[in-house]
Amino acid sequence: MTADAAKRRSPHPSVEALARAIGYGLLAAEHWERRSLIAAASDVLGARRRWVPGLVDEVLAVYHRAPLDSPRELAVVVARTVAFGDAVERAVERGAPIPIRHYPVTPASARPGTLPVPRLDTLADLSALLGLDIGELEWFADARGWNRRAPERLQHYRHEWRTRPGRTPRLLEVPEQRMRRAQRTLLDTVIGVLPAHDAAHGFMPGRGVISGAEAHLGSAVVISLDLVSFFSRVSARQIYAVLRRAGLPEVVAHRVTALCTHAVPPAVLAGMPPGGSPEERFALRQALARPHLPQGAPSSPMLANLAVRRLDARLSGWSDAAGARYTRYADDLSFSGGAELSRRSDAFVRGVARIVAAEGHELNERKTRVRRAGERQSVTGVVVNDRLNLARRDVDQLKAILHNCAVHGPESQNRAGHPDFRAHLEGRLNWVESLNPARAARLRRDFERIAW
Repeated sequence: MTADAAKRRSPHPSVEALARAIGYGLLAAEHWERRSLIAAASDVLGARRRWVPGLVDEVLAVYHRAPLDSPRELAVVVARTVAFGDAVERAVERGAPIPIRHYPVTPASARPGTLPVPRLDTLADLSALLGLDIGELEWFADARGWNRRAPERLQHYRHEWRTRPGRTPRLLEVPEQRMRRAQRTLLDTVIGVLPAHDAAHGFMPGRGVISGAEAHLGSAVVISLDLVSFFSRVSARQIYAVLRRAGLPEVVAHRVTALCTHAVPPAVLAGMPPGGSPEERFALRQALARPHLPQGAPSSPMLANLAVRRLDARLSGWSDAAGARYTRYADDLSFSGGAELSRRSDAFVRGVARIVAAEGHELNERKTRVRRAGERQSVTGVVVNDRLNLARRDVDQLKAILHNCAVHGPESQNRAGHPDFRAHLEGRLNWVESLNPARAARLRRDFERIAW
């Protein structure tokens, strides 16, 4: 593999470059066994050195099979072997750095797996899937973060701050059209086929607000909790780990992670509107400045579900131990149970908070709600006391909007500027109909009175 790909290197390589070269040399070996690996590493160094067999033995103790899709990981393992460390130390003492004579280049290869993820062995495969050439792929992935400092017209995202009375503002990060198309393709072909935890009901095929609410019907107590800055706290490192577990090789997982995460430009962060405490604002600014899931990208909700699978598993276990039920819709955590959970609700919530903190998230204490059977219990806006229903104020609000539309015209009520206000109202009607058909029928008559 070295005839055409090998190239001469500086006789004074860094320790990292030396470990990387040896790692690539091992991956280029004809067989993943001791004799072949010793020969491959010796070829990289231009001679068989006494410490190479010891290094190979240590690598074989870690990898029983060739880690073809993990060259960077292998380089770290090589650098941490005792044999390599001793050799570098002796070379420094002698003032004679270890040279790299040949640098084989071996392509990464995806691990065979049982998940229905398309085989993406190389960046060329990823480019073909997305309909981009390699240059366009690198431009959109922007792995080095240059785009966030580019002029606004060249950036891949449009940023919109949304203020919230008494709370920290929310930032919508909306991808431009071609970036959005690439993220949608990744969602449809790669991300969307990966399994999330059963407790996740948001943005999941066959699940939703209603399925999540049904799990809590007729409970003695319903506990509702909320995660702070959910999307911005899901890091690029977590997304990369999800993709690697799915079987994508390092280089492909790295680019997909870069395509689906975003670091907000400094100028946008500087324009954060008022709201929230100094501590909350600082934490949000720090999270947004690092690569994270952008709230507004089509790939973010499902990636968030996958990234917090461990959190869902731990909270499910904690709930099972307390005889409770657990569901999550995006950043809304819902628990319910019987009289025992009702009596110990404070201790239960403290346990949830510890698990959430251990997984890198934080509960919004101001949005913690513990509602017992005598109160109105709701999960993600759906009343769950005896049967699924809507809160009366939500129905009354929609009824007033429909009445005013009929009397004063729909333009007078479209205060949020919906581009298709009729479709917006129909969507709200359909939602009421799915929970309370009798109420929806009366509202539908009001809707039919509107002159569009």
